[in-house]
Order: sequence, then structure tokens, then C-alpha cells
Amino acid sequence: MRSRRKFIQQSIAGSTTLMASGLPLFHILPSRPKLEEEVLGHGDFRYRVEKKWSQAESSRFPVKNCHEMVQDQKNRLILLTDHPQNNILIYEPSGRLVDSWTLDFPGAHGLTLSDEGGEQFLFITDTGQGKVVKCSLDGRVLLELPHPATIGAYDEKLPYRPTETAIGPNGDIYVADGYGAQFILQFDAGGKFIRKFGGDSFLQPDKFKQAHGVAIDYRSPGDPTLLVSARIKNTFKRFTLSGEYLEEHYLPGAFISRPVLDGENLYSGVCFGMTEGNYNMQLNRGFVTILDKENRVISNPGGTEPQYENGKLTLMLQDQPVFRHCHDVCLDRDKNLYVCQWNADGVYPYKLHRV
Repeated sequence: MRSRRKFIQQSIAGSTTLMASGLPLFHILPSRPKLEEEVLGHGDFRYRVEKKWSQAESSRFPVKNCHEMVQDQKNRLILLTDHPQNNILIYEPSGRLVDSWTLDFPGAHGLTLSDEGGEQFLFITDTGQGKVVKCSLDGRVLLELPHPATIGAYDEKLPYRPTETAIGPNGDIYVADGYGAQFILQFDAGGKFIRKFGGDSFLQPDKFKQAHGVAIDYRSPGDPTLLVSARIKNTFKRFTLSGEYLEEHYLPGAFISRPVLDGENLYSGVCFGMTEGNYNMQLNRGFVTILDKENRVISNPGGTEPQYENGKLTLMLQDQPVFRHCHDVCLDRDKNLYVCQWNADGVYPYKLHRV
């Protein structure tokens, strides 16, 4: 009894000390994420899926299509949706929602993070309104690019539905008109038009069919280059920063979204796919594709294992029906993936934990 009384007295004294110090009496460990048993991917790039990663309350923070996501220097994950109630949702890697704001953009589609002397900014495109804006991380619009028809870059008949931006090392802004006239438009950092290149053609190698995404590629020695996804051609096309065509990388079966560069690797969501014997674009056939520094496919989470025959990549298909339409991929500092989906019944991004 004496020992029990002494234990209680010591416990009360310890609790009082903790309370006086402002420390919590108990440390509650975070719940473990609920991961799917199935492993996706191949080689060193394999993952287990956490479908319920987002802790956002859907009634207060609904999403329509989760179009794109980036990670800022504070390790926060910034998601772009086309739900005008909340164009931007900002998360911790745990899935906890920490902030949200909106520009009331019903066609919010492209999200690019830029760094200017240590300060970060967002570039957002709205395909329906034909808008490209630069804003602060808390949603203040700082610049809006002119419509190409107002500056002589387009005639009045050409459609303009910008899907994506990329920011060059000198601050130049590259706009992919992926749902419009299929040009890449180049502006300086202040929004002055410089040039356009590309255009609409299925056969010409320096032109596009759905120039859906664009990114600056710093992986190769020498000058950085511009990578553009020609989705309908299942191809990444490479250009100099002044718009000269260099080469392309063909990914049979993969209707790719924007190129996402991380270290030596290139990632992309595959929004549409094919099936054996039917090589047309098909719905609900999405997966993720990952390329190495030589631009060879090394893993397809949710898709078939990449195979090369006589140096040529063979047809890639969805293998595991985990995804419907993969619109973007984001990586965190631990190399986990976050997959944003279009036309997927309003689901939040899935987190793919690397194994």
C-alpha cells in the first residue's frame, strides 16, 4: 500500500511539473496511414497507395477536378482545383489542411511554382477564361499576361485556352496553349511577348496535338531545355529555350500530362490509356510513368512493366485499376508521390508511399 501511495504521489507531482511547464500530460501518436496492400510500380520505384490521405472536410472544402500540385520551400503541398469555392488547398505532407483560398477560377488548370531570389510565387492558368496570372502564395494577383489576340500574336479566329506554364532561368514565362491553338508562347518576366513556336499538326515533329504541359529540364549537361507534352502524340518534345526543336521521346499507349522533373527522373500522370487491340484514347485507363536520366521508362505505377525490344519501348497499358485519370504527379522530400486526378468523382489526391 505504501508503495502504491508513493507511486500516486510521484505521478501527481510529475503531472503538476508538466502542467506548470506548459507541456502536454500525454503524447498522442499520430494514427498510421491506411495503406492498400497492393504494391504499384517496378524496380526501385514501387509504392503503396493511401487513398484517404487528405484530411480536408469535403463539405467545406469540396473539389471537382484535382488538376495539379506543387511543394513549396516550407514543405507544404499546394493543390489546384477547378472548384471556384477553393481553387487552392494547402496541406502538410500528413494530409492535414492548413490553408485555402480562391481566385474564383472555374477553369483553373495549370499550377507552376517559381523562385525569385528566395521568394516563391504561383502561376495559374484558367483554360476557360483564357487567363494566365502570377500570384503570391496567399493568393494576391501580381501579374496577368495579355491575351495573344490583343498583342498581335494570334488573329481573332485562333482559340486560346492555356493549360500550363514554365518559368525559365532568366524569368521568361512559357505558356502552353494546350487546349487552344497549340503554340508555346514566350513572355519576359514582366509579361512582354517575345515569340511563339509550335502550332497544330499531327505529323510535323516541331508541332503539337494537345500541348498539355511544359517544364524546364535542367538534367542534361549544358544549357537547360524545354520539355513539352504532346498528349495526343504520346510524346515529350524537347526544344531550346528559344523554341528550336531538338528531339522527342515516344511513350506508346500513354496519353501523358505535364512533365515533372525531380533529380535525374521525369514523372508524369497518364490521363488516358489504350487497351490491347484498341489504340484510341480511352477513359479510366490512367497510371503514372517514370523515366530515368536517359529518358527510358523504368516504372509504371498502376501500369504494365516497361519493356524494350530492340531499343524501342513497347506498348504500355493500365495493369491495376487504381486510378481513373492521372492529371499530375507531385513529389515530397521523401520521394513519395501525390497523384491528382481529373474526372474521378471529386476524389482528393492519392498519396503513394515509396517502399
